[in-house]
Amino acid sequence: MPRIHSPSSAEIKAHPREFALLRQVAPSGETNAEALQEYVKLYGEPSKAVADGEISFADFAGMFSKPATARSDPPTNCIGYAARDKTGVLSPFTFDRRPVGPKDVRIQITHAGICHSDLHQIKDEWGGSLFPMVPGHEIVGIVTEVGSEVTSFKPGDRAGVGCMVDSCGACDMCKAPRCEEQFCSKCVYTYNCMQPDGTIAQGGYSSHIVVTEKFVLRLPENLPLEVTAPLLCAGITVYSPMKHFGLDKPGMKLGVVGLGGLGHMAVKIAKGMGLHVTVISTSESKKEEALNVLKADEFLVSKDEAAVKAAFGSLHGIIDTVSAQHDLAPLVGLLQVDGKLVLVGVPDKPLQLPNAAIVFKRATVGGSLIGGIRQTQEMLDFCGQHGIGASIEKIPIDYVNTAYERMLRSDVRYRFVIDIQGSLIN
Repeated sequence: MPRIHSPSSAEIKAHPREFALLRQVAPSGETNAEALQEYVKLYGEPSKAVADGEISFADFAGMFSKPATARSDPPTNCIGYAARDKTGVLSPFTFDRRPVGPKDVRIQITHAGICHSDLHQIKDEWGGSLFPMVPGHEIVGIVTEVGSEVTSFKPGDRAGVGCMVDSCGACDMCKAPRCEEQFCSKCVYTYNCMQPDGTIAQGGYSSHIVVTEKFVLRLPENLPLEVTAPLLCAGITVYSPMKHFGLDKPGMKLGVVGLGGLGHMAVKIAKGMGLHVTVISTSESKKEEALNVLKADEFLVSKDEAAVKAAFGSLHGIIDTVSAQHDLAPLVGLLQVDGKLVLVGVPDKPLQLPNAAIVFKRATVGGSLIGGIRQTQEMLDFCGQHGIGASIEKIPIDYVNTAYERMLRSDVRYRFVIDIQGSLIN
């Protein structure tokens, strides 16, 4: 049973990727030879043999040395994949992260989820994109350094970063009881956003990130890091409206429109809350997956007029995750009196509201962005307690442009996650 010596602070600073791997394969310092050898094959030099007994951290780090993805002159401390313009093509990009300040946490990124909004922004489809742009706001990894005033994290902790990295901290949106920093007028998003110091925030398709402690999230110990990453956006985007609009009571009947990255998380989280879930889709082909894999209770094809008519007035609420133009009238018809239709998708063209249907149902049509840091931590704790992670396809960083093409065709079940530690080496 190999035992790896704990590294010093200097060794962690010199080998942050290897320290992050150590935390995963041997969180207590001890592991079995088979597991360690598998990690070496995945993330290091397959020819390296694993010895029994005591292993120094230097020898452990040596097993995982790999050539750098790109080099820069002069040298920089971070490497990522960036879009240079609105063609949206990503390629290696070197840059500097700020040094760790008193209130900062440095995270060695292990995995980063791909969100559909990443594609919108690298192609400047929403306008105002800032280039060069390193996307990614579904970030998980291992803490390797903390500032002198940090109290909630220490090196070796599992930690994540979602859609925000800063806010003013003083407005009504930031302060308790609201704690909804996403609505702060000075909110700094994780990437494609100007920071107070005038630099462009860069995201999680990169080797590490430095974030103020308040915006760092603690990850469940029982969930694999790769399936946790999409919770930082897809998870909170559907959890927040369920909680805010009161659609979280056991036994309630909830519809989920669309079965993609957001929709599949809505089904999983709603089932964890004890809700009766109906998946609403244009495609009959998703029925088996919805019912037998994701364990939804019912499946409704929105194009089947007879089936939709039979389900009229049956749902307490609907979470609509679709980002394409679609008809809202049938969805309002599915609601009970006082039912709630909540939009979380952002189509590129405005949707028409069916006024009469809303009036005669006394229905509420609302929208929801993400959630604040406090609620995001609540969601992560909930998912940990219920064993809820995303359904993913793990990819290397150099596959990212192909992944975007497949995402446009809805050819992923259900979220691409980049294996940063295995394919982006600084």
